[in-house]
Amino acid sequence: MITLQIILFGLVAAGAEIFGGVLIASKRDWPERLQQTLLALGAGFILALVFIKLIPSSFALLGDSAALYVLLGFATVHFFEHTIVKHFHFGEETHQHIMVSKAAGLSAFTGLFIHAFFDGLSISVGMQYDYLLGLLIFFAVLLHKFPEGLTIGSIMATAGFERRKVLYAAIGVGAATLLGVCTVFVLERVEASLAGMAFAFSAGTVVYVGASDLIPEVNKTESRIPPVLVFAGIVLFYAGDRLLTALVR
Repeated sequence: MITLQIILFGLVAAGAEIFGGVLIASKRDWPERLQQTLLALGAGFILALVFIKLIPSSFALLGDSAALYVLLGFATVHFFEHTIVKHFHFGEETHQHIMVSKAAGLSAFTGLFIHAFFDGLSISVGMQYDYLLGLLIFFAVLLHKFPEGLTIGSIMATAGFERRKVLYAAIGVGAATLLGVCTVFVLERVEASLAGMAFAFSAGTVVYVGASDLIPEVNKTESRIPPVLVFAGIVLFYAGDRLLTALVR
């Protein structure tokens, strides 16, 4: 039963990613205010998840060595987003002078593919090790999947790829989430050390996505509402954590 639930959650997360890419590929206008709202809520939610749940859980399972995996996760995303691709944004990119290289578009796809893989892995490991924590990870992943779909679609589009390849890129990143969900099934059981490493590495990647990608985009807005909604995302996490604790336990 738990296996089926994990697969279904993976399909939902991947579907949200692909839907964002479809909107870009179909050239439909996406309301900027709604996108900013999603980014702000997602940033607050995932950062709360990291500091309240993932990091403490990883240290409880691994001890001080968890810090190394957190740093490794952070450095991995930085490497792919800003060492290979020197200019990277969440949301719909519209400035042609920023992303003009197809090689840069492919590098961005690679970075998001890796990040999405660990999203899926975190959902699967989390739900097998601690169902409540797995649900929280799923909701945190889901909140940023749609903006992530907009991201890969817009980068590929401004890099000069045709609409069909833009759609394929979004499908590919969505498939990476499913791949991460399914890879853990080759293991007989989830060891505490594996769970700790996955939580710690994911914490590093999510800190980077939240603090380096999402928050700067939120703070660029002229309105004060999106930055305030970051705090709403934090409150949303806390309320969700309390509610799920009451329901599951």
